[in-house]
Amino acid sequence: MVKIYTSNWCGYCNAAKNLLNKLDIQFEEINIEEINMSRQDLLNLTGEYTVPQISINNSFIGGYQELQILYQNNKLEKIINGK
Repeated sequence: MVKIYTSNWCGYCNAAKNLLNKLDIQFEEINIEEINMSRQDLLNLTGEYTVPQISINNSFIGGYQELQILYQNNKLEKIINGK
């Protein structure tokens, strides 16, 4: 399962969601502004305070750049499939 923590007006959040959609990977979006999650709460949960923060199978991989690197190195599907 893929979860992505986002905020409004975040270009990298949109880029990450676009990549996941392009790859037909289902994800749950959690907009921290809509649920009133503070950046401190995000830091406590993910180890980072910036968005997007992406979790695959309950492990945080980082943000858009890390997602892109996994995809470019053909590792994204393997991680999603638990391999």
